[in-house]
Amino acid sequence: MDRDRILELLSAVAQGQLTPEGAAADLAKMPFAETASAEAGHTDARVDHHRALRCGFPEVVFCQGKTPDQVRSIAREILDKSDVLLATRASAAHFQGIARIEPDARYFEEARLIVADRRKERPSHGRVVVATGGTSDTPIAEEASISAEVMGLGVTRLYDVGVAGVHRLLAHRDVLESADVIIAVAGMEGALPSLVAGLVSVPVVAVPTSVGYGAHFGGVAPLLTMLNSCASGVGVMNIDNGFGAASLAHRIVLGRGAPA
Repeated sequence: MDRDRILELLSAVAQGQLTPEGAAADLAKMPFAETASAEAGHTDARVDHHRALRCGFPEVVFCQGKTPDQVRSIAREILDKSDVLLATRASAAHFQGIARIEPDARYFEEARLIVADRRKERPSHGRVVVATGGTSDTPIAEEASISAEVMGLGVTRLYDVGVAGVHRLLAHRDVLESADVIIAVAGMEGALPSLVAGLVSVPVVAVPTSVGYGAHFGGVAPLLTMLNSCASGVGVMNIDNGFGAASLAHRIVLGRGAPA
């Protein structure tokens, strides 16, 4: 339930197309709904239908640790009230479960995302550049890029422009300067966000990845590099959290006054 749906309800009441009692019944279902998978036999999720109204985008399903039946049950509840579903850290089995209730859902294997989008017109606001240090960072960058696109942001991908060949990034200064927000995704030593932030005036969202050799410590090394950036204007996400970067970029753009 988002702002547009509430306005539709109020307009329908004003025009006599819906009774106040009918609108009240719809609104009573808004805050959240409990779901139970067949295998659980008890409530195992409470879907937040107010999320879009408060935060600008519906609740997103984090699939890791959930069974396909649980994910399908949650997805059904979301799609009953919303025209868009985004599910992260999804497996092929999770997708198969959702495809049973939403045949037009798409699975992005590399990014581990499931998207079901029934909207006639996707909102459009802001421009995000997603840059990576190397090709090995692409799965996390795609999680960020596709999530941002579903949220209505325009996305430009600028992949494999890491500091080992700095001229590759500098050749695209115009692309960087066109962005409202830049998401910089990097493993190894994680220096890319500092370099980018020193070139632009917009916020830089840094995402460390678990790509690297032994002393990289599964992403801890680039995480610490990014937290200790000498460039200002850098916000750091958790390791491999491409979706979180997209969500922060979305809120930054909305906060700067772009239409919701």
